[in-house]
Amino acid sequence: MSTRNPVVLKIGGSVITDKDGELSPKTDVISRIVEEIFNSEIGNLILIHGGGSFGHPPARQYAIKEGLKEDGQKIGFAETHHFMTVLNGLFMDALIWHHVPSISVTPSSCILTENGRIKRFDDQLLVMLMKMDMLPVLYGDAVLDTKLGFTILSGDQLAAHLALRFNAERLLIGVDVDGLYDADPKTEKNAKLLAHLTLKELKQLRDSMHEPASGDVTGGMLGKVNELIPVVEKGIPIQFFNASNPSYVFKVLRGEKVSDTLVEKE
Repeated sequence: MSTRNPVVLKIGGSVITDKDGELSPKTDVISRIVEEIFNSEIGNLILIHGGGSFGHPPARQYAIKEGLKEDGQKIGFAETHHFMTVLNGLFMDALIWHHVPSISVTPSSCILTENGRIKRFDDQLLVMLMKMDMLPVLYGDAVLDTKLGFTILSGDQLAAHLALRFNAERLLIGVDVDGLYDADPKTEKNAKLLAHLTLKELKQLRDSMHEPASGDVTGGMLGKVNELIPVVEKGIPIQFFNASNPSYVFKVLRGEKVSDTLVEKE
């Protein structure tokens, strides 16, 4: 049984789905990431994945994040949660196929939020799974909220919360670009990769960011950075890396050098 603090790995929805489609999984990428997790032989890992083209379209269509305001949203809440279980099932298929002892932990069954922030979290399941050296797998989900009725819990809030709750050794954020940039690398060809950031520099970068134009109900890169600042404040290092690149998940889990952004308190 491992006694080390866990490593938290969050794989973004844009890595494992085609965000321009609906219900468009990249099953080859999911399989490759799982194979790299298996080959890394890392213990004490917590895995979280985003929603991409599974969770975002119905959540946006029915305005789930804003809470329950009319009966017509209820089917949207159910649909968003269900589609996330389908995507999670694809991840679980790959994990079991690769003989990774892993268990899906459904956030909506153990987490309550209040105004969109995690209020209650029964983490006993995770503690027991980690004691048995099994891999807990969580995901962004549609969850019940004590004030709003229901809302969206982003994978980023979940990853940050788990890193803080279990005093993670490090938090790894797999996205579809090489890390954090001084501009959006998808629209600015001269955007510069920021290889190392302090907490102060991360806050300055956050203040220069803009809200995502559309599509991402969890706030895009700005939402990520906002969620992760408290993790850096606690002294837990965060590594942003391109999980779309073959071998990067393996290398990052093993502590090998890749093109990335490392964020540390100082």
